[in-house]
Amino acid sequence: MSFIKDADRPAVKERLRDMRSDVTLSYFTQDVECDFCRETRELLEELSSIEEKIRIEVYDFKTDQEQVRSYRIDKIPATVVSNGGASGIRFYGIPAGYEFSSLLDAILMVSRNESGLSDETRKALQDIKVPVHLQVFTTPT
Repeated sequence: MSFIKDADRPAVKERLRDMRSDVTLSYFTQDVECDFCRETRELLEELSSIEEKIRIEVYDFKTDQEQVRSYRIDKIPATVVSNGGASGIRFYGIPAGYEFSSLLDAILMVSRNESGLSDETRKALQDIKVPVHLQVFTTPT
């Protein structure tokens, strides 16, 4: 089953045309008892077939513990959008539906090494002296 319709592929390619550098999608999965793991991998593979600057690394949540710790993954399926470092934007679950647009935005931000934050916000963030754990939960309604 194809997640990205043939008719939509040119629009996805166009949306990603302003990527400046390669982006890695580090995907964490396991073979047994994982809802949407297979589907998420297929979606990411389709996306990487559309844009050559997108590379996928696949890790097993149970056996690739060094990467699990490095990326601080605590559930699957998980996708980390990064430009080679251990930090990045994380998606848990399948980034389909409305979340697919957020995934494309994350890929663009990481490839440009831009957050989209204003100078005022960047300055305010410099005043934070303790670690902050921020999570955003979305669901289609």
